[in-house]
Amino acid sequence: MSKLMYEPLDIIITGVGGQGNVLASHILGNALVDAGWQVTVGETYGLSQRGGSVMSMVRITSEKPSSPMIPENGAHAIVSLEPLEALRVAGVYGNPDTVIITNSRPMMPINVISGENKYPAIDELRGALEELGGKLYWLDATDEAMKIGAPILANVIILGAMVQAGIMPLSAEQVEKAIAGMFPEDKMPANREALSKGMQMAAA
Repeated sequence: MSKLMYEPLDIIITGVGGQGNVLASHILGNALVDAGWQVTVGETYGLSQRGGSVMSMVRITSEKPSSPMIPENGAHAIVSLEPLEALRVAGVYGNPDTVIITNSRPMMPINVISGENKYPAIDELRGALEELGGKLYWLDATDEAMKIGAPILANVIILGAMVQAGIMPLSAEQVEKAIAGMFPEDKMPANREALSKGMQMAAA
């Protein structure tokens, strides 16, 4: 078992309801436990069925489990399936060294759809994320997921990017094994392709 970069290693996975970020956190948690790490996962839900914010705090340790709550400005990595959610989380939990991985595709909140509020310009969002953290991986995950077969596969693409970025002590094979433990075999070709695509995108 390799050594953690930080003890605990603190990762936040966020997005909006229906994007599969909670599933991604469970896949990650299962893979980490199988690899011998201690893991605590704390989840917060907004109006998830209406596209509200959903956030999972994943804390990884080598020995005893820690509190599930990550302190403010304490995230080592922020992983998001929606760019505005990445910005919201980075504003509270980010710091100059935080690695940020985000899907570039917006999902408009109800108050934006209704005209009450305005969604920030994409260039402004990207620029703010670059300022709030350390390295930024800005990925067109939804577009690539749709080419593979379903937009929900963006969450597996993001997991692949996490592997490639080296922010967690897991190999692609370990993540694939955890995915296989949650899906029937007929779903695995698309998941394997999505995992590989995420690694390629992060490497680029």
